[in-house]
Amino acid sequence: MATSAVNSEIVNLTETKRITNFQRFWRAFCRNRVALIGLMIVVVMIFAALFAPAIAPYDPIEPHYTSVLAAPSSEFLLGTDELGRDIFSRLLYGARISLVIGFVAQVVAISIGLALGMISGWYGGWVDDAIMRITDAFFAIPGLMFLIVFVAILEPSPVTIFAALGLIGWPSDARMMRSQVLAIKELEYVVAARAMGASALRIMVSHLLPNAIAPTIVLASLGIAGAILAESSLSFLGLGITIPNPSWGSMIDLGRNYTLTAWWYAIFPGAAIMLTVLGFNFVGDGLRDALDPTQYQ
Repeated sequence: MATSAVNSEIVNLTETKRITNFQRFWRAFCRNRVALIGLMIVVVMIFAALFAPAIAPYDPIEPHYTSVLAAPSSEFLLGTDELGRDIFSRLLYGARISLVIGFVAQVVAISIGLALGMISGWYGGWVDDAIMRITDAFFAIPGLMFLIVFVAILEPSPVTIFAALGLIGWPSDARMMRSQVLAIKELEYVVAARAMGASALRIMVSHLLPNAIAPTIVLASLGIAGAILAESSLSFLGLGITIPNPSWGSMIDLGRNYTLTAWWYAIFPGAAIMLTVLGFNFVGDGLRDALDPTQYQ
């Protein structure tokens, strides 16, 4: 009974500490008004993407030949394109594509980066040298050029874009994780775990990853913005999501041909990209400040 009571008290203290840490993080994040604005933008974009079928007034690929290049009005809130398709509806569905690509690409990049970074930092020696030289090689590759060549060879598709963005985005995550592991692996609780016979895999998963992942979360939020920009650039060049599926980049590409006669065609997709990228960048800056341990000292 006494042992059970002690264990229960330890669990309660642990939960209280976790709640306190979360409250500190949230208060620090909320003090940054720019970060809150960014969070609001991101939430609105995610909401619009999730509920696009309910919000969109028209089918995104449905043409209205009697309303070609119609200016914004009560019927078409943001105007129409050269086939009479509703730009507002296409923006909503385009948000789905951009956000999915951004998130999935970061999952791929983080998965590769975290694994290689932990292995590099934990084992050191020739393993560390080999992984870091590979990382340096990827850093030396021009990102956009790599994406263009990779997608052009394998043909444009969402899976190809996921893979390309993940392959070019992991080196930063690997470097960050390696630096965190190098600092953490000499701490007392890690040394104690090794002395008790814990395997390297268990130490990495149970001790290193939870305590080293915070900076990577910041990189991920910034990386989502970069992935959205990269996908838009590929679509602008005709190597992204294939027409007639809506993509912000391809809408800008087509809209630039009508800049003087239909300014809304390219302006609104460009504004959507700008707001989304700014939102994720603001959230990333807020996370960086809120996760900084020095402010709690």
